[in-house]
Amino acid sequence: MRRLSADKRREQLLDKAAQLFARRGYARATTSELARAAGVTEPIIYRHFKSKRDLYVALIERTAARTLEHWQERLADAADPADRLRRLLAENPMVSPESREPYRVLLQAITEVDDPEIRAAVSVHFQNLHRFLADEIRAAQEHRRVAVRFSPELIAWTLIHVGLGYGVLAALQVEHQGEDEQGMHVQALLERILIARPE
Repeated sequence: MRRLSADKRREQLLDKAAQLFARRGYARATTSELARAAGVTEPIIYRHFKSKRDLYVALIERTAARTLEHWQERLADAADPADRLRRLLAENPMVSPESREPYRVLLQAITEVDDPEIRAAVSVHFQNLHRFLADEIRAAQEHRRVAVRFSPELIAWTLIHVGLGYGVLAALQVEHQGEDEQGMHVQALLERILIARPE
């Protein structure tokens, strides 16, 4: 068995945990199953994480960090704040191939919100996501590309609410959700409502 550095082993365990939790659910998945999937013994898991809950919280935190990193990369060469917002509307992390499993794991936190550490990790994730979106909307408002009738904070929460709803229905494999008979998608609707044409 190839020996990995501590950082790489931790990432490998998180990758395998995301797959296992997405398939089995957080409550039903066991550390012994995770050890088998990762090709290690259970004590190796506990060298990196104090408990299954600690591993779950780390997975939520990594998903959050990767979402913001992905968006920063996608926005790096955007032409202006309106283009940045268009790209954000097109990038729902809950349905993208690279983050679909981690976000399914995040949704399972609904059944674990009585745990204060898990609740705190989920809350921090969405507060950071909200802050990021609100800053982008504020910049677009300053450039007169988004109307100032509603605050950036409220618009950002609206986008999160819509994105979560779309992501949940996609995870449930509801066919043709988010589009009408002509093939118009909710993303296009949001873009037309939010982003003004240049003056």
